[in-house]
Amino acid sequence: MCLTEVISPMDEFEEKLKEYSPYLEDLFRRIYIITIAFIGFFVVGFFLAGPIIKLLTSFFDFKDVTLATTSPFQFVGLAMDAGLFFAMIFCIPLCVYHLYKFTGTGLRKKERTMILLILPLSLILFLLGFAYCFSMLYFTMQTLATINVGFGFTNLWDISMFLSQIISTSVLLGLLFEFPILMTVLVKFEMFNVNFLKEKRRHVFFVMFILTSLLPPTDGISLLLMVLPLIVMYEATIIYNMLNTGR
Repeated sequence: MCLTEVISPMDEFEEKLKEYSPYLEDLFRRIYIITIAFIGFFVVGFFLAGPIIKLLTSFFDFKDVTLATTSPFQFVGLAMDAGLFFAMIFCIPLCVYHLYKFTGTGLRKKERTMILLILPLSLILFLLGFAYCFSMLYFTMQTLATINVGFGFTNLWDISMFLSQIISTSVLLGLLFEFPILMTVLVKFEMFNVNFLKEKRRHVFFVMFILTSLLPPTDGISLLLMVLPLIVMYEATIIYNMLNTGR
């Protein structure tokens, strides 16, 4: 009589764990490196908060606006925000690099080449979106400050809210500028085609308006100025993929 060896679920789990343990160890090692780097950049940004805040406020030198603090401990909060912003800016490329190195062994040469081309392009689009939003906010805030003065109001703005709105809005719009790359990658991997992009055009535009309306400032002019380049980029993405796929 032949006895069949029975493998318990626990034994099967241990076998799988041994098989993937090198990959898990490599993943944890990379996460550890990124965490240490994030803490280090945060500390540097925290102690460089003064120059960073002066640099940001120097771009918004409004003659009719006075930036004020509402608490003696408000600078600590600003320093924390500066540290987080500093750490994010420097750690995002590091995360992308380690993600590429971790997944690179399982990619074909063509896919690795595409990722290497996407990395600098994604950085350019993010910086373009950040700079565009930054300049747009300058125009909007200058206009609102002038209107307030015309009505006899004094522009006394909370520096924490002022800087947090500028940085958060610029970063988020910079991330939204990345969506052409995401759509192009999904088309390349045949997740959907160009016809799908055309058919869902109105739905995508609606989502763009919803997302940008959640970003400060909430006036109609700023909404149009933020959503207009996203619409143009969406149409450009469709044209680019039509030319490359021949459809």
